[in-house]
Amino acid sequence: MATGIMSIGVTGMQAAQLGLMTTQHNIANASTVGYSRQRTVQATNNPLSTGSGFVGQGVHVSTIERMYSNVLNTQVVHSQASVSQLDTYYSEISQIDNMLTDSSSGVSSALSSFFTGIQGVAAAPKSLDARQAMVSAAQSLAARFNTLSTSLTEMADGVNSQITSNVTSINSYAQQIAVLNERIIVAQSSTNQPANDLLDQRDALVGELNKLVGVTTMTQNNGSYTVTFGNGQQLVVGTSVTTLAAVASSADPSRTVVGIKNGNTTQELPESLITGGALGGLISFRKDALDPAMNELGRVAASVAQTYNAQSALGQDLLGNIEGSTAFQPDLFVINPSTAKVIANTHNTGTAELTTTIDAASSNGTNFYTNLTASDYRVAYDGANYTVTRLSDNYVWPNATDPAVLVPGTDFQLTTTTTQGGTTVVSTEGITINLTAGMASGDSFLIQPTRDMAANLKVNAVVANDPRLITAAAPVATATGTTNTGTASITAGSVSTGYTAPVAGSPITLTYASASTELNITGLADPTVIEYTDAAGLPATITATGGSATIPYVMGKAITLNNVSFSMNGTPADGDTFTVSANTNGVADSRNAVLLGKLQTQSTVSGATATYAESYAQLISDIGNKARSADVTLTAQQSLLDQATAARDALSGVNLDEEAANLLSYQQAYQASAKMLQIGSELFDTLLSIGA
Repeated sequence: MATGIMSIGVTGMQAAQLGLMTTQHNIANASTVGYSRQRTVQATNNPLSTGSGFVGQGVHVSTIERMYSNVLNTQVVHSQASVSQLDTYYSEISQIDNMLTDSSSGVSSALSSFFTGIQGVAAAPKSLDARQAMVSAAQSLAARFNTLSTSLTEMADGVNSQITSNVTSINSYAQQIAVLNERIIVAQSSTNQPANDLLDQRDALVGELNKLVGVTTMTQNNGSYTVTFGNGQQLVVGTSVTTLAAVASSADPSRTVVGIKNGNTTQELPESLITGGALGGLISFRKDALDPAMNELGRVAASVAQTYNAQSALGQDLLGNIEGSTAFQPDLFVINPSTAKVIANTHNTGTAELTTTIDAASSNGTNFYTNLTASDYRVAYDGANYTVTRLSDNYVWPNATDPAVLVPGTDFQLTTTTTQGGTTVVSTEGITINLTAGMASGDSFLIQPTRDMAANLKVNAVVANDPRLITAAAPVATATGTTNTGTASITAGSVSTGYTAPVAGSPITLTYASASTELNITGLADPTVIEYTDAAGLPATITATGGSATIPYVMGKAITLNNVSFSMNGTPADGDTFTVSANTNGVADSRNAVLLGKLQTQSTVSGATATYAESYAQLISDIGNKARSADVTLTAQQSLLDQATAARDALSGVNLDEEAANLLSYQQAYQASAKMLQIGSELFDTLLSIGA
């Protein structure tokens, strides 16, 4: 009996001792990140059967378990992946938002100053100071575009660097998880007990890994984790690790992407597979914000240059030079190179080459505009068919609406067909592609029409050195005959692209004949295309040869002679004359400067649907909206993470007050069991004394 009491007391002391040790372990790791509170699980020993029934044989600790919920932990790590992604995304996009809106770095103020300079020239076309101020404003505008583009490029380089760093860390965590998998397999298979501390260490590593990229874990029968990311791509399987690599994209070597190492080769992963964590945030930021910002900034820069230069080409400088003159400088802005950026895929095996042309600015009769989009394009060949894909929305040529097929050796202008109010409208994308033969199956090219335009924008050095070459005047002048007796007048002439101006000293003369109510025109170039309104009020066109022609006089209607346009108003008398001549004394003329200034408020971008300022403001708005959306979502997701963490910590966290109470409880249990040993010992001594 005494020995039974003593053995039961020993089991009680052992159980209490393990309880004390477990409690002390909890207290010691109260501040250890990732530690889960542990507790002993006690069970009764098998009872001893006697004639009086079963007598208990004490207690034993069946296991030491960690207070852990896979559901709660999964909620935490998934929320953490989202928070890390959003935090990285918001941190990066905020930089762009600040740059674009800052008056000292954004384009808006510089664009406004440039047009203020144009207005100064329009007000005082003879003033060299006004012209120099305009040139300086143009240089400041170009520099602002350059600086912003450089900053965005540096951000792209920073993203590349961070991707490389994150991939290195991911590989390190994956390797550590694999090592812990092996240790857990060995520990648990040899004892058939959970390796609590090792499991906590592994979960902590998974948590850190999840901050870098969103992963999912599955527990195998042997206790090891299988860690996957994306749509099930394996990262860790037991003790095996898939090594990731940060490599240059085959489609665009300036872009770092994630790949999987397979021996001596690396397979690039689609960016859509990389979600969650800082890595997912970087990739989504680059795709959704950085790339569009660089393209849109380039589109605005290209539109400013193209539309200004197109209108400038219709003017006359202070020295009298016009289109066709040897010293004429129509371009204030220069983009070099002015072609779209084309990148051949590094995996191409064919010999084809692809070149592009940025289409010239179009005119709607009121102003010039560009058709460029802010999208990149991909040209691909599958061995049978050529396709062109607009990457912003994955619109593919050819299709049922736009069935034109790219043919090697032939210019292919990207156009889209839409229906507006029942009318079919065909618009261009602003670029023309020319592909040579030799493209092999699987080959592709990436086209970035506007990506580098802002970086390459400069002011024409010739004009900058001689502001007299700014084309403020119009190349033609009109006049009413000094001996006219009628009330008719002629408007100041204007010109459009492809015009032919009268030669200096040889004006075009229009003489009114009252008998036929016609205008006899002499001094025309041979040939001259004349557009006018006939006596019935209908548009008409003739081609005059021999230097003369006759058209009806229709008051207030435009007359165009080889793209030189004017109109006449009032009632002319018989023999009244009107002349259209070269603007030989146009130093005080600012008609073209006025038209240049109007570009500020005209629809010059995106197929004549937006002004420069509106297009840039839309860029700011898009970036700002994305930044605000990310901030709001981050706040909400952080709240979810805090709630999930609190729920997990309520179960797994160490409460020092609770552990102090446990210490007292186990201490008392230990003392009580020790008392049992003392009583057993005394009983045993009594038995011995009786036997003596």
